[in-house]
Amino acid sequence: MKKQIVVEIIIFLYLVLFLYAAGTKLLDYDRSVAQLAQSPLLTPYADWIAWFVPLCEIVVAILLMISRTRRSGLYAAFGMMVMFTFYIIAILTFSEELPCACGGILSSLHWKEHLVFNLVFVILSVIGIALINKEDKADKTIAA
Repeated sequence: MKKQIVVEIIIFLYLVLFLYAAGTKLLDYDRSVAQLAQSPLLTPYADWIAWFVPLCEIVVAILLMISRTRRSGLYAAFGMMVMFTFYIIAILTFSEELPCACGGILSSLHWKEHLVFNLVFVILSVIGIALINKEDKADKTIAA
C-alpha cells in the first residue's frame, strides 16, 4: 500500500510538472519560440520544438493518468527528463547566459538549479518505475 502511495505521489508531481510546463509554453508561445531561437543548438527548429515539446508533455501526462499506461508514461517521462537534462548540460557547457524556454516559474531557475530539479525528477521516475515493476512481479507471483 505504501508503494502505491509513493507511485501516486510521483505520478501527481509529473502531472503537475508536465501540464503546467506545457500550458505555460503554449499560452506564451511567442516567448517560447523567441527563447528557443536564442539557443545555438535549437535555433533552426524553434518553431517546431515550441509545439512538439508541449504536445509530448501532454501526451505523457495522459499516459500517466490512465492506470493501464502508467508504466509507459513513467518510461516516457524518464526519457523526456533525461533529454531535457542532457540539453541543460549542453547549455552549461556552451553558455550560462541563455534564457530558459521552460515557461512559468521554472524559467526563473538558473541553469544549475534547473539541472538539479531535472535530476530529482529523473530519480523520481526511476523510483516509480521500480515500484510499479515490483508491484507487477508481486501480483504475478500471487496469481501463480
